[in-house]
Amino acid sequence: MKQENIRNVAIIAHVDHGKTTLVDRLLWSSHVFRENQQVAERVLDSNDQERERGITILSKNISITYKGVKINVIDTPGHADFGGEVERVLNMADGALLIVDAYEGPKPQTRFVLSHALECHLRIVVVVNKIDRPNADPEGAVDKVFDLMVELGASDEQLDFPVVYASAVNGYARMEPNDGNMDMIPLLDAILSEVPAPDVDIDGPVALQVCTVDHSSYEGRIGVGRLVSGTLHEKEQVLVVKPDGTERRAQIRKVYTFENLGKAEVTAADAGDIVAVIGIEDADIGDIITDIENPVAMEPIAVEEPTMAVVFEASSSPLVGREGEIVGGRQLKERLMREKESNISMRINELEDKSGIEVAGRGVLHLSVLMETMRREGFEFQVGRPRVVYKTAEDGSKLEPIEEATVDVPNEYAGKAIEVMGTAGGIMEDMVQDETMTHVTFRIPSRGTMGLKTRILNATHGEAVLFHHFKEYGPYTGEMAGRKNGGMIAMSTGKAVAYALDTLQERGRLFVGPGDDCYEGMIVGESAKEGDMVVNVEKTKNLGNQRSSSADKAIQLTPPITFTLEEALEYIEDDELVEVTPQSVRLRKRLLSATDRKKAAKK
Repeated sequence: MKQENIRNVAIIAHVDHGKTTLVDRLLWSSHVFRENQQVAERVLDSNDQERERGITILSKNISITYKGVKINVIDTPGHADFGGEVERVLNMADGALLIVDAYEGPKPQTRFVLSHALECHLRIVVVVNKIDRPNADPEGAVDKVFDLMVELGASDEQLDFPVVYASAVNGYARMEPNDGNMDMIPLLDAILSEVPAPDVDIDGPVALQVCTVDHSSYEGRIGVGRLVSGTLHEKEQVLVVKPDGTERRAQIRKVYTFENLGKAEVTAADAGDIVAVIGIEDADIGDIITDIENPVAMEPIAVEEPTMAVVFEASSSPLVGREGEIVGGRQLKERLMREKESNISMRINELEDKSGIEVAGRGVLHLSVLMETMRREGFEFQVGRPRVVYKTAEDGSKLEPIEEATVDVPNEYAGKAIEVMGTAGGIMEDMVQDETMTHVTFRIPSRGTMGLKTRILNATHGEAVLFHHFKEYGPYTGEMAGRKNGGMIAMSTGKAVAYALDTLQERGRLFVGPGDDCYEGMIVGESAKEGDMVVNVEKTKNLGNQRSSSADKAIQLTPPITFTLEEALEYIEDDELVEVTPQSVRLRKRLLSATDRKKAAKK
């Protein structure tokens, strides 16, 4: 039977096409907030980093009530590094709002999330957002979505999709771009009429598959999923079936449903609703919570494997402990093991020799979000160069992760972009050109994507847009050239001096400014030539009796290059490390002493 009083809808879109802003407007329209309540913009991006980066990292569940129907809204990340979240949460929905920018049309990530939604047979409602933008072309965007759906093999029923035109920033939705409506009611009506109600068996045995796992320091692990059949009561005895087939009994301590922006505790939840359960100690993705007498079998959920790994170690820098409070290896291990509890899309394990903890994720951004969170908590640590996770084929050959990369670039820079992609191991698969832009698709090893964005932007004067996401494991493509330029390595520990930096800036690009703390073995710049050079950043001018010390003031230094965490991780080579502290990101050699480095090179 259909649960007519519930709708489960996921919101999918490319990064920055306005998902989270649209959810804000739906919350306002359904009077979740008081008229005069002060509410932050993009209320669902609750995590500091989500606000600063302007991207959604974790999928979130909220619900709004409209015309007596509860609409469970699942906000999903648009970035492929967090695609693991998208694939799982779509299992909880019956329909999806596909949000497309009226000016840009569908983008590479739109293809990625839309293909998963079509595989799950969801009813797609297309929302053309930002119709108030200058140069917006809402009809053109709809045509492009139709072409994309045909290309992805959508059924005739899916191709007959309804379209709503919206401007989330201005808070209106319309059935026609110029019909003058100024509220969000048409979109809410479209959800009720187009997204099917959950078709479930309320009287059947309990069956729920865990799609996401939350973690609470008071309650432990919280399994979130959609109740497919039956009614789930608190204190009920259930059977938990793991993905590997093992079974055990457990008791549900508490049952929550989603209400507005939070969870509401209920004594029982009916099939069709999205619920959170507490009491399953080691709840994990794919676990089936079902009736003891009549267990229900369900399709397993495949979580995509991590493709990139990095090793966290306790900091061995001479400056350790100056900026962060938490510097010990034991605390670092405990913090990462806590992360392992709640973050299923990462694989976290201690190395056999106990020298560090290896963390594997879906890409450099995925890994750097964890590092950024930890440095804000006061941790100091060092990480090595990210490496891809290889596999071995049945015939014993080596397989590596291959990605699909798409570049949108103005026509005059297309040649340069293709050249950069070629040097990174990319093989062109498709190219489409219009009056101003070229859209090129490549197949590229994950190793080749390290530092690729910076190189593409430099080659195209910042005009290119690059996206890449994991496609499959393919045959190993051979060795790749590393960074061509050597580093400038500090020879002693102390503060950098303007006089010394003035002479060094003629020989390369600097990463430090006057007064910055440096230490022996720290990378203070990039040499213009190949091969590392050891430099003295503390050298001062010898003052004779005719010279005044104020003569230094005439020195003009180019501002030093500052690295974000992602850029630093992509820049370093195998014998280098990134030192991460709450205030700084420093690059250093793994062996700080020049003598030790020479000995290692001879071996």
